[in-house]
Amino acid sequence: MASLRGRKVALWGWGREGRAAWHALRARGGTAVGGDAFPPRLTLFCSATEAEEARALGDEALVVETDASAERLSAFDVVIKSPGISPYRPEALAAAERGTRFIGGTTLWFAERADARTLCVTGTKGKSTTSALLAHLLRAGGHRTALTGNIGQPLLDLVDGQADYWVVELSSYQTRDVARSGTRPGLALVTNIFPEHLDWHGGEARYVEDKLSLLTDARPRIAVLNAADPRLASLRLPDSDVRWFGREDGWHLRGDALWRGNEDVFDTRALPLPGRHNRGNLCGVMAAIEAMGLDAAALAPHAAGFRPLPHRLQPLGARDGIDYVNDSISTTPHASLAALEVYRDRRVAILVGGHDRGLDWTPFAEAMRAHAPVAVVTMGQNGPRIHSLLAPVAAEAGFALVAAGDLAGAMEQAREALGGEGVVLLSPGAPSFGAYRDYAERGRNFARLAGFDPEAITAIPGIGIA
Repeated sequence: MASLRGRKVALWGWGREGRAAWHALRARGGTAVGGDAFPPRLTLFCSATEAEEARALGDEALVVETDASAERLSAFDVVIKSPGISPYRPEALAAAERGTRFIGGTTLWFAERADARTLCVTGTKGKSTTSALLAHLLRAGGHRTALTGNIGQPLLDLVDGQADYWVVELSSYQTRDVARSGTRPGLALVTNIFPEHLDWHGGEARYVEDKLSLLTDARPRIAVLNAADPRLASLRLPDSDVRWFGREDGWHLRGDALWRGNEDVFDTRALPLPGRHNRGNLCGVMAAIEAMGLDAAALAPHAAGFRPLPHRLQPLGARDGIDYVNDSISTTPHASLAALEVYRDRRVAILVGGHDRGLDWTPFAEAMRAHAPVAVVTMGQNGPRIHSLLAPVAAEAGFALVAAGDLAGAMEQAREALGGEGVVLLSPGAPSFGAYRDYAERGRNFARLAGFDPEAITAIPGIGIA
C-alpha cells in the first residue's frame, strides 16, 4: 500500500469492500509513509445514496463523485474497485487503455501480506461451505486460523491480523486479483467449474479463464483439484504440486463412506453436510489439510461439530405439515439439481427463477424427465423463459408447472401443489438482483413468508480469526 504514495488513487464502489479499502488506506498512512495519510487525496466513485454516507465520514481528503465515466476514471493511476464492478465494462476498458490500473482489495491484501500462509478456495459452487469446513477442522487441530474473503468479510479488514493459516474464499470476481498482487498462494483448492456470472465476465469462456487464473496465473505452490470435474481434470500446472480428490488413489467417497486411497476413514451419513456434493467437498478439505503436512484422518471426525452455513440447503422447520428449506445461495441450474437430489425421496415443490443472466436451463429440463418433483414453480425475470422450456416436459413427465409473479405468490402455489405434505424448496438457480439486494435478503424474506424469524437464520459462524 505504501507504493500508492505519490499516485492518483480512486476507489470505485462503497460496499463492504470499498469501505474496507478506505479504512485500510487511512490506517496505513500514519505508520508506513512517515505520518502522512496516503494517498493524501482520495476520490470515491459511488452511487448518490452511498455518496451521502461517505461524505458523513468527515474525511476532508476524500472527494466523493457519482460519475464514474471513462474520462474521469482515466484521470487516475490506480483505481481500487469493488468486486461486483466488472473490469470489462466499457468505461473501465477505455480507462485501462489510457493507462489506469484497476485492482481490488484482494490485490492489496496479498501484496501487503506476502508472509501469510494462505489456503485459497474457489469454485462455482461449494466454496463457502468448503472454506468454512476447512477453517473449522484447522481450528479443531489447535491452529489459529482466519476465515475471510468472499464468505462475508473483506480481506483488508484483517490486514494486520495474525494467524497460522489464512483460509480465503475467492469469487470469480477476485481470482485474478491474487495474480495481480505478485505473490503466490500457498495452496489453492478448486471445487468445480460451471457457467456462472456470465453477465459480469462477458461470456462463459472468460468466466472459466478468470476463475482458473487462480491456478494458471497465480501459480499456487500446491493445487488441490476435483478429479471429477472435466475442466479441472484437463489442466496442466507445471508450477504447482497438484493433489487430486474425488478419485480412488486419494480422498474420495465410496457410497456414504469417506476413504483415503484404500483406507476406510469413517461413515459420513451423520455429518451436518446435506447432499453428496457437500460430502464430496469434504474430500477436498481432507486433501488440502494433508497437503499442508497435517494429519487429516485425525481431524476428519471433527466435521461432526461443523455448523452449516445459512442459505445453503438450510432447513428452517415445519409449518402445517410442510417443511421449508432455504437454498437461496443457489444461482445456477446445476445447484438447483443438486438441491433436488438431496430431497429425492420427499414430495417437493421447488421454486426457481430470478435475475436472467442467460444461463442454459436445458440440462435442468432434461433432468425433469427422469426425476421430477411434485411441482416446479417459476418466478422472477427469467421465470417465463424457464416456464416455456419446461412446459412440454411437464406435459410428458406429469409434474405440476405453475408460474408466480413474486416469491410470496410462488410459495402459495407451492403449498397448494403439495396439499399439506412435503417440502417447499427455495433453490432458484438464479441471482436475486432486481427483486432483492442479494441472496441473503431473498433467503430472509423466504423465512419471513414461511413464518420463521428471518434474523435467526443469517449468522455465518466462524468468520474472522480464531
